[in-house]
Amino acid sequence: MVRGRSMTFVGDSVGRNQMQSMICLLSRVEYPIDVSPTSDEHFKRWEYVNYNFTLAYFTTPFLVRSKERDSDGPTHTGLFNLYLDEFDESWTTQIDDFDYVILNAGHWFTRTAVYYENRRIVGCRYCQLPNITDLPMTYGYRRVFRTAFRAINGREKFKGVTFLRTFAPSHFENGLWNEGGDCVRRRPFRSNETILEGLNLEFYMIQLEEFRVAEREGKKKFRLLDTTQAMLLRPDGHPSRYGHWPNENVTLYNDCVHWCLPGPIDSWADFLLHMIKMEARKTYKERLLQSGKKMQ
Repeated sequence: MVRGRSMTFVGDSVGRNQMQSMICLLSRVEYPIDVSPTSDEHFKRWEYVNYNFTLAYFTTPFLVRSKERDSDGPTHTGLFNLYLDEFDESWTTQIDDFDYVILNAGHWFTRTAVYYENRRIVGCRYCQLPNITDLPMTYGYRRVFRTAFRAINGREKFKGVTFLRTFAPSHFENGLWNEGGDCVRRRPFRSNETILEGLNLEFYMIQLEEFRVAEREGKKKFRLLDTTQAMLLRPDGHPSRYGHWPNENVTLYNDCVHWCLPGPIDSWADFLLHMIKMEARKTYKERLLQSGKKMQ
């Protein structure tokens, strides 16, 4: 179904996680060749030679132009400048030839940041800098999706389909990610054991609202790859403290953001497969309709 096609994942490391899941699943059929133009691990490209299928990944955790302002910052996790109305051209200029773009962002927005619009500081997220208004992280989150969709809608040569992969909640319990929080549950939640609330709900609703705005512009094809509720129910699917090789002597936070492979994230490939099938049927029907009009 993707013979002669190309697909790219654009966003943060959970997007990379999805791409790695897909590579693992496709390895039953074929292993890809690394054809990345550079050695930069933030921008990767693979080729499935027997299917002429290209898979790529662009790292852009904030989707917009950003710069690390302070490697430490008030919470010791870095302070970033986010230029909320400026495109991150490392990916926006590269998508024209792709048939499918899978877009995501989320977990980096809990970090401290200074927000810029029209090249001027408009506020920040817990930056603790003098004379700068503190804004909720949702302020920046909404605007980066608005900017990312505007970038896609403005690409004249891009004729592909953009899938917005919705926010996948983390599952830290008994503390935040940098305060000893962990995810040690061994079974999924039942549907009556948890609800989408708080920041998870806010992020999800912002994505839906900005997606609808971009869709209404009608310039490009946008589709919603909704993984939020499904992943909310899977606190058992994270690596926790096992996200590295046993012989590695490393100090890492418990990882309750990314997903084990194999694991629940593999279901996203099923969702995506179904949506690509639907897209193919829609395109086929449109072509039939067009050919019928020509015959008339």
